Amino acid sequence: MTLNGKTVLITGGTGSFGRKFIDIVLKEHTPRKLIVFSRDELKQHEMRQIHPDGENLPMRYFIGDVRDADRLRRAMQGVDIVVHAAALKQVPACEYNPMEAIMTNVMGAKNVIDAALDAGVSKVLALSTDKAVNPANLYGATKLCAEKLFIQSNAYSGKSGTLFSCTRYGNVVGSRGSVIPLFLNQRENGQITLTDRRMTRFWITLEQGVRFVIRCIDQMYGGEVFVPKMPSMKLSDLTDAIADGCDVQEIGIRPGEKLHEALISEDEARQTRDLDDMFVVEPAHPWWDRGALAGGTSLTEGFSYTSDKNGEWFTVEQLQQIIEELS
Repeated sequence: MTLNGKTVLITGGTGSFGRKFIDIVLKEHTPRKLIVFSRDELKQHEMRQIHPDGENLPMRYFIGDVRDADRLRRAMQGVDIVVHAAALKQVPACEYNPMEAIMTNVMGAKNVIDAALDAGVSKVLALSTDKAVNPANLYGATKLCAEKLFIQSNAYSGKSGTLFSCTRYGNVVGSRGSVIPLFLNQRENGQITLTDRRMTRFWITLEQGVRFVIRCIDQMYGGEVFVPKMPSMKLSDLTDAIADGCDVQEIGIRPGEKLHEALISEDEARQTRDLDDMFVVEPAHPWWDRGALAGGTSLTEGFSYTSDKNGEWFTVEQLQQIIEELS
């Protein structure tokens, strides 16, 4: 596997994704070093109790912010693979704090790219979101910018230099700030606040997201956006699964939210291939090797991958099972 014997750095390593990533990598792979780069010393301290560092152990903990280019350069010395998961991701918070969102999500991406190029990192895989497709909010717009930065940075590194790719997927079940923990807390009081019953979302579990990222690190040539196929969920079904018998108050869509999300736009579909359980958006640039990823089929004219027209859906019963596991 790509991670065995390698030095791997993950930005935002103490977040929901980072914690699961560390768990799975330590259980199933043998990295030479596994570096957590994040700005929260308390979360690093708590993680260190579970995954200690020290002599003959792979874990390393770096306090740092992706806004700090010098600190990133120091942290990436000797690193082979970077997973970029650090971001401001709450839509309302980004709308209210736009400069902060741009500094972390856009300028932070630039700093990660520059540091990786300067340090001679082999591969960089950045995490993106369905909200980057036809963005309706600042968070989505910053992630779209970050995607473009990572993909285009292959032109800076050349074919023998650092490879940059992205993964793009939907809402993560049970992650910090997501709707399930909110609904579970509200259920205790017998009242659920629902934005809009018509809303649909793509859903993926943390473990599925981590395993997809590791797989993409193995397969990436540089320049791709990897999109897993995943089921959709109706918000009305989620409230039925969580809050049966509760009073449901519909409060309207928040600023910057969409009724439905998209993972592949109709325009992107023209340069996208279907590889059974995932899509790969190929870059439309001269440095891309069309033979890099073998197999797959082209998408039909007018195709788009949206949460309301998905062919796979969670049932209320499946949602109840997920909620039971989480709680």
